[in-house]
Amino acid sequence: MTLALLERQDERLSPLERLETLADPGSLQLLRTQMRSRRMGERARPGDGVLAAHGRVDGRPVYCYAQDATFAGGSLGEAHAKTIIEVLRLAGRARVPVIGFIESAGARMQEGLAALSGYGSIFREHVALSGLVPQISIVCGPAAGGSAYGPALNDFVIMTARSAMFLTGPAVVTEVTGEEIDMSSLGGTRVHERNGVCHLTAPTEVDAALMARELLAYLPQHGGDAQHVWPRAEAPAVPPDQAVPSQPRKVYDVRHVAAALVDGGRLMEISPRWSRNIVCALARVEGRAIGIVANQPQHLGGVLDASAAQKAARFVRTCNSFGLPLLVLVDTPGFLPGSRQEKDGVIRHGAKLVHAFAEATVPSVTVILRKAFGGAFIAMNSKALGADYVFAWPNAEVGVMGAEQAVGILNRREIAAADDPAVHRRSLAGDYSAEHLHVDGAAADGFIDEAIAPSSTRHRISSCLETLAAVERPQSRARNIPL
Repeated sequence: MTLALLERQDERLSPLERLETLADPGSLQLLRTQMRSRRMGERARPGDGVLAAHGRVDGRPVYCYAQDATFAGGSLGEAHAKTIIEVLRLAGRARVPVIGFIESAGARMQEGLAALSGYGSIFREHVALSGLVPQISIVCGPAAGGSAYGPALNDFVIMTARSAMFLTGPAVVTEVTGEEIDMSSLGGTRVHERNGVCHLTAPTEVDAALMARELLAYLPQHGGDAQHVWPRAEAPAVPPDQAVPSQPRKVYDVRHVAAALVDGGRLMEISPRWSRNIVCALARVEGRAIGIVANQPQHLGGVLDASAAQKAARFVRTCNSFGLPLLVLVDTPGFLPGSRQEKDGVIRHGAKLVHAFAEATVPSVTVILRKAFGGAFIAMNSKALGADYVFAWPNAEVGVMGAEQAVGILNRREIAAADDPAVHRRSLAGDYSAEHLHVDGAAADGFIDEAIAPSSTRHRISSCLETLAAVERPQSRARNIPL
């Protein structure tokens, strides 16, 4: 990126400037620059409202395109669609990532069904590339109708502060429903970073392009490609259990644990504002990129619910598609109970998480930090689902449910008859915990591999992943489809 572009980072960039910001200096080569829109009856701008190119990011070949909102609102016509389709097909043939800068009013009304069919063909190409090469969309302005579906079919969506995504714009919403709403409230970043449509947000277009470059650094050129190993960095000199309270119900931020285990303590969290009771992040261990899935006790006590299961399943499938090993950090009391969760389809979404871990062929290591109960013990990459290694910290508890809940069911009459029910319940819970929940019993029965000291966790993870990296794995049968 040039110094001039850095100095203009608070301004809107032209399509060419967006591509130049993304690509290494001097590497950009434009494609299909002399197209004409037959139906518009006028000479079109390059690519009929879209600029396409190939270039390099950190020396790696990529294909990219940027829509031009100053030409017919960036609307998609037949020629415009053909340019994007050609870029996607070239990226598939070359097996390299593809990045699109999106800003479009939707289908070009003057071209009718030809424009709509153009979207259909683009969607088909996105699906054909799913799980084969990384696809990233950077939404720079309004993305209406089909222009919102395209990014949703990609692996990652980055939105800028000025952007918005919606199937029908504010004017149509008002006309049909009578609701008065602006673009930001309808489909801005505050909406989509909380519902999972958007994975990352950036204040400016320059920041978004730099974020895409950082994201690509964690991803291979294509599914099945060998991982690029970066120079290793030491983890922070902080014990990983320093942030974890000894009290089982006291909350903490699991990101502090994750940061203490990875190179340089650096995490790139994905969808940080969606379903905050689970954390999904990209990081490195000994220079190798990994995906991290972790329960977040700071929110809802780290329970799994329908939304968290959907978020984690989508991330696991993305990592599996691109060969990123998985580190799973577990501290959860189970699935969130209640009629609202059942109505939200927690069974269906929980099954997606189970399916995602069970089908994953990448190396995976699970570490139980404090507790893992019930169906969540299974769903969070248990040994039975196929985890290569499952470790637990010495004071962790695993079982069907927590001790107090268990004795409340098993010994309810005895507790009710006691002189002090609360004291008697705690006493019974202590006995139940020692007999049924301690990790030594789980290790003896083969449900976990070993209880390990927190201080040795990074070493054990890196050693396991290094060993597993040499094991030839079958390719996953599943495409990286939206869930």
